[in-house]
Amino acid sequence: MNSIFPIAKKEFRQVIRDPRTLGVLLFIPLFLLLMFGYAISLDVKHIKLGAVDYDRSRLSRSLVQKFTATEYFDWMGYLERLRDTDSLLESQAVQCVIVIPKGYSRTIGRGETAKLQVLIDGTNSNIGATAMGYVQRIVQSASIELLEARGGVDLNAGGIDFRPRVWFNPELRSPVYLIPGLIALILVVTAVLSTAMSIVREKEHGTMEQLIVAPIHPVQLVVGKTIPYTVLSLLIAFIVLMAGSYFFDIHIQGSILALMLVTFLFLLGCLSLGLLISTIADSQQVAFMLATIITLLPTFILSGFIFPIRTMPVFVQVCTYIIPARYYLVALRGIMLKGAPLKAFWFETGALILFALVMLTISAVRMKKGGLA
Repeated sequence: MNSIFPIAKKEFRQVIRDPRTLGVLLFIPLFLLLMFGYAISLDVKHIKLGAVDYDRSRLSRSLVQKFTATEYFDWMGYLERLRDTDSLLESQAVQCVIVIPKGYSRTIGRGETAKLQVLIDGTNSNIGATAMGYVQRIVQSASIELLEARGGVDLNAGGIDFRPRVWFNPELRSPVYLIPGLIALILVVTAVLSTAMSIVREKEHGTMEQLIVAPIHPVQLVVGKTIPYTVLSLLIAFIVLMAGSYFFDIHIQGSILALMLVTFLFLLGCLSLGLLISTIADSQQVAFMLATIITLLPTFILSGFIFPIRTMPVFVQVCTYIIPARYYLVALRGIMLKGAPLKAFWFETGALILFALVMLTISAVRMKKGGLA
């Protein structure tokens, strides 16, 4: 013990004198607890619901009210025409649409079976399957009420004929939803780690000081450092997309040019974030740890990769707005799985541009001020 105690005392002093390491050690457990406790929810609620009501009767309005009275659906309003649902489902403005045909109330009044069509966005297989179950349960309950009002409960004697139709992922296969999320996760970790580790490696070897004192602007240094890893990351993105198409039969439905443009903006922001981390870390170990904490967990939990953002608490939803993968995933799934045009994701595209500019600016300012310690 006489030999062990001095070593332990020395190690405690080193930990206390290194506030960065101490802060990370204290922060990680609390961060994991909060993220997993609040962000992860397997409940499917707040499904965006719209309706095309060609009947416009008391019975049709009563049916819609049965959906809006639950916490599982968020009412987005009536749609004038059926063809309006195409763009709304592509942009995720709605995730479920009830189509009530003309003559719905007259058919029920004659004691016959009324037909009802429901369009469901199946991009997320979990939400699609759950939404179908919710709709089936509500429609069945409404059908039983109508039959009881006529003095019978034989479901074959009339009521409502429920016809679901799943878009974009008719078989509700999980890989269709998970593969785009894995692409975003792989790209963000690869891009941030590659730039962060490269800069810190030069700092450890003593060559970064020579670049700082060279007659070049900090922005030129940042851009020059970013270009090689941008090309490499784009190559990785192409390989991952081709692998997803070959192994999981997930084909790109939209414009490849639009997909590559959104991917480029996303990678530019991630590479800039890696540069910012490199100005903070003073060793490759610290850079690796920071990059992993900042990219892996937030992208996995807060980007909508697996857990729907709308089911999270409000303050966690606010935090997701600083996660670039949130915007990239919306555009990636829309272009890749739905064939939606780039103009449908103008907000996400603008957010990615803003994130990249902010990260590049902060990185350049820190390099200019010599913030490399």
